[in-house]
Order: sequence, then structure tokens, then C-alpha cells
Amino acid sequence: MGLKEWLIPQDKIFFELLEKQSKLVLEGSNSLHDLLCNYKDVEQKRQGIKDLEHSGDDVVHEIQDRLSQTFITPIDREDINVLSCLYDDILDFTYTIANKLCAYGIKDIPHPMITFSEIILKSVLALNKSFSNMRNLNQEKIEQHNIEVHFLENEGDELLSKTVADLFRQKNIITIIKYKELYEDLEKITDICEDVSNLLRAIVLKHS
Repeated sequence: MGLKEWLIPQDKIFFELLEKQSKLVLEGSNSLHDLLCNYKDVEQKRQGIKDLEHSGDDVVHEIQDRLSQTFITPIDREDINVLSCLYDDILDFTYTIANKLCAYGIKDIPHPMITFSEIILKSVLALNKSFSNMRNLNQEKIEQHNIEVHFLENEGDELLSKTVADLFRQKNIITIIKYKELYEDLEKITDICEDVSNLLRAIVLKHS
């Protein structure tokens, strides 16, 4: 069964579940951006992101349950499972960051963190567009979004290198450790976004 057949009404359950995950990831990225840009009501916002992460876990479990009960899947079951797990990883790291901000008693958000959240949000928006373009197998659009996500991931790499270098000029070891972890978690999300983008591209190429 090809991707086109996967997207017709009677065979679209896996697509609908992955689309639900995609929307949760976007909501989580928006929430993280809001948390870092408007750093108040932190515990309430952390709880909101936690709820999104739990909703994402529920979708993963449903996908895995359906995969175990489905003899023939519309695309490779491994692709479905990996894509679902990657989306879940983005939500997991999003919550991890929100949780660490509270646990570490972070009082002020440095500008590089806000820049990271902007890179993440742009990446996730590109992923959402790429996922939507699977409906009509628009390979050209997916290639464009893939290039955009790759460019943003490189931005994240460069930002991490510069930010950590600046961080090591500080004298407070505890502060260095806390912020270094947070920056690395933020950069990790951009890596996972690139993994998602590459997989979406590969799925469409496989079924075009």
C-alpha cells in the first residue's frame, strides 16, 4: 500500500495520530517560547507543558498498541514507530527544560535561551508544514522545509558553541553547570527536529 492509499479516509488512523502528535509538539514549542520570553508564572507554565507531554505519551502508546494489532501497515511500521518516538522525544526535552528551570531555581532567562526557543519554534513550524505536505506527496515543498530545518539546526550548533564558550568565562561553577545543561537540552531539540525532517523526507521519497 502506498502513501496515497494511507491518507484516504478508511486507512488514515496512523496519519491522524501522528498529526495529533505534531500539533502537540507545536503547542509545546509555543509554550516553551512563551515561558522563556515571559518568565513569570513559571510553575503554572511548567505544569501546562507537563500536561502536553503526558498527552503525547498517550498518543505514543496508542500508536504502539495499534501497530501491535495491525498485520499490514500503510507504510513501514518501523517508520511509523520511529517518527512517533522522535515527536515524543521533542516533547520530553521540552518538559525537561521547563522542569529544570524550576528545579534549578533559575531567576533570569539570558537572551541566548530566548534565541534557542525561536530556533526551535521555527523548526517545529517547518516540520508541521512538511508533515502536511505528505497529504499530496509534495516532494518539492518537503525538500524546502528539510533545507530550512537543516539550516536552523546549524544555527543551533553555532549558538551552543558560542554560548558555552561565553559561559565558561564565569566563575560560579554551579551556575555554569546549570546553564550548560539547559543550553545542551535546547540544542538537542534542534537535532531531533532535523531527524524528524529527514525521516519525513525519506518516507515521501520511498512512496512517491
